[in-house]
Amino acid sequence: MTRIFDWIKKFRKRLGKWFWVIIVLLVFGVGFFLIKGRSKKEVTTFTVQRGTVREELILTGSIKAEKHSLLTFPTSGKIAWVGVSEGQKVNKGQVLISLDKTVLNTTYQQSLNTYKDKQAAAEKAEDDVKNHSADETYTQKSTRTTAQVARDSAYDSMLAAKYNLDNATLFAPFAGIISSLPFSSPGVNVSLTDTQVEITDPATIYFEVGADQSEVTDIKDGQEVVVVLDSYSGKEFKGKVSFVAYTPKSGETGTVYKIKVKFADGALGESLPRIGMTGDARFILSQKDNVLYAPPEYVNSGKEGKFVNLGKINNKVRIEVGIEGEDRVEIVNGVKEGNILYD
Repeated sequence: MTRIFDWIKKFRKRLGKWFWVIIVLLVFGVGFFLIKGRSKKEVTTFTVQRGTVREELILTGSIKAEKHSLLTFPTSGKIAWVGVSEGQKVNKGQVLISLDKTVLNTTYQQSLNTYKDKQAAAEKAEDDVKNHSADETYTQKSTRTTAQVARDSAYDSMLAAKYNLDNATLFAPFAGIISSLPFSSPGVNVSLTDTQVEITDPATIYFEVGADQSEVTDIKDGQEVVVVLDSYSGKEFKGKVSFVAYTPKSGETGTVYKIKVKFADGALGESLPRIGMTGDARFILSQKDNVLYAPPEYVNSGKEGKFVNLGKINNKVRIEVGIEGEDRVEIVNGVKEGNILYD
């Protein structure tokens, strides 16, 4: 490093004032080439052509199903029997899974006996004051009321026990596929909070999105929609709007309305979207066929309106546009089919 500095000092002394002239020229030269290199931009062109231009509203959503249920038991217990497996097709009303009913049946019988006992006590108390409504004493009234309340409470307990017993077996609420079976073997103790069976009818799947109050006014029942799912790259699924909510969804930030999109018959083909799959729905707000168009990056805006670079860079030609889509802009006048545009 010391030798380099010594050499620079000797070189500077030899050149005198020309040393600084050379340094300045080198700085400007390097700067010029750097700026020129950075300012270089690849020029692209587009040939004006005819086609379809769509104005679209794109909203994000996910796959859901009209018939999709999580089945649980109303009480805890031990699984006694399992009659299905994951992925199995089932019919409406088919028996799926059952708890051991020994304890449940005992509880019901005990509650039934208690109800009968309380019912008899209430009837005796009521008979004791029969035809004495006008001169019933406070003690008699208290005894009768206590007996009646005990009977009614016993009746409610009996109904609850009967409900638990009757629902210790789960049935398919509709025809579909067993999409989840967490406890597939008998002998397992389960809690009333555990989901026992998840059942889905694939024929009822739809795509749901949320539209805010500025977007929902552009969406109508029967409106055509194209759905692109993240799990099916490159595929488009056609559908139509089947429901537009009148009230906003709860738990959302802002005012968001639920929109349901029903897939067209045969639109899914061999694809079978799963519940929860995400994607985008493109709502077609307007569409024109056989019109001149160009990509949005070739259409510029200025003080006097829209313009394109026709034939060469900086040859600005004013144009009138129509529908402005995500990837195409309709050009009403100002250019002809086959014209070359520069970006």
